[in-house]
This record gives sequence, structure tokens and C-alpha cells, in this order.
Amino acid sequence: MHAMLIETESTPNPATLKFLPGRPVMDMGTRDFASPEEAEASPLATALFALGDVTGVLFGRDFISVTIAPGAAWGDVKPDVLGIMVDHFLADMPLFHPPSATGIAVPAEEEEGGFADDPADADIVAQIRELIETRVRPAVANDGGDIIYRGFDKGHVYLKMQGACSGCPSSTATLKNGIETLLKHYVPEVTAVHAI
Repeated sequence: MHAMLIETESTPNPATLKFLPGRPVMDMGTRDFASPEEAEASPLATALFALGDVTGVLFGRDFISVTIAPGAAWGDVKPDVLGIMVDHFLADMPLFHPPSATGIAVPAEEEEGGFADDPADADIVAQIRELIETRVRPAVANDGGDIIYRGFDKGHVYLKMQGACSGCPSSTATLKNGIETLLKHYVPEVTAVHAI
């Protein structure tokens, strides 16, 4: 049995902790699970939700964010979460079940709830996406969350928050001010940013 040290970091949301296994988690992107049903795609996410107090799991490139229910205490839950993660990584279990017809991952952009961008806005959209990838997502990942571009319509940019960002009270204000200022600065066509 190898000893494995998983580091934990706090996030701006007290209900969410970030666990760093010291090895890559996802090759690219992030994967957010907000319910046991969604977690069925991943043995690790399923095991975490099975603890009963876990309400959200987010896989990032080198971290796993876990969110617990109101009223649950990290002092009680953390040893179980760490135990599940250590077992998972030491056994080299796959993060996801082998793809089946139902388990094909849809790229985030194609999920329902997105907006069809006007082809005339292609250049603007490309700039917005580039800024989100290079400036916004790396900053948000530090807090154990992620932001996904959802659409651009008549000056309005629509974004979806995941992980630690989706639940914290400060996130909407941070999103509005920080991202809106950034996007408006570089892309004058942007008039407002919305979290959906």
C-alpha cells in the first residue's frame, strides 16, 4: 500500500473543498456533477455522492472540488472523501465508466440551454471565447470552479458557472464586475454579462 498524500485547499465557498491528488485528474476541461444521477458516468463521483452529504463534485485538470450539503460538517465528511479518493487513485480506477451509448460526453457548448450565435458575430464570439479560455477560466480554476461560455446575443454574453463558483454568494458580483469589465475592455461590442 503506497502512502498517498492528497492536499486540500479551501475555496471561497465554505461548503466546497478542493482536493489535489498530486496527479492529473482530467486530460482537459472540467466535468461537473450536480446530482447522483449525473455522477453515474463516473465511479469516483458515484462513490462520493454515496456518502450522503455530498451535493456536488467537479473534476478539474489536477483537482477535484467537493461540495457538501448545508448542515453537513467537513470535519465529519473529509476523512471519508479522502479515503474514497485514495482508494480510487491507488487502484488506478478509470475516472469514467467505459463509454456506452448513454455515456457519451457532449461537449459543453452543445448542451441544452446554450444560445445559437449569429454567424455575423463569429469574430466577436471568437474573441470572447479566447478571453474566457485564457483569462477567466484559469483564474476561476484557482477557486475550484469553472465557467462555460453559453452564448452571445446583441451585446449580451451568457455564461454558466460550475463547481465552487456556482454556489458562493460573491460569485455573481465577481462575475459581473470582473468578467464584464475584462470583456468590455477587449471587445467593445459586449454590453453586459449574465450568469445562467
